[in-house]
Amino acid sequence: QVQLVESGGGLVQPGGSLRLSCAASGTIFSINGMAWYRQAPGKQRELVAVSIRGGSTNYGDSVKGRFTISGDNAKNTVYLQMNSLKPEDTAVYYCNALGVHNWEGIMDYWGQGTQVTVSS
Repeated sequence: QVQLVESGGGLVQPGGSLRLSCAASGTIFSINGMAWYRQAPGKQRELVAVSIRGGSTNYGDSVKGRFTISGDNAKNTVYLQMNSLKPEDTAVYYCNALGVHNWEGIMDYWGQGTQVTVSS
């Protein structure tokens, strides 16, 4: 069984920074990529950033230039450095592991989510 555990959320003032972490545990042969999504109240879940094995990254338009996704492949861990945070960044942030190859085959997995609140 693969589990994703997120950490690093919390309350921050506008203009501040936070760093989210997501670690995948369990028997894992390989992971094709890892991503961060977010969902604000009353809104659809949206892509924040994605990192594909091999080094390719992509970002949602609203976070380009402010957020950076990075990873430690050896630890099956992905990070999201969030700078210049705005109130509209307030949401539950979810970690997504793409194409996880384990004994069960190849599947995608989701974390439980971590709350990020940007407010003065």
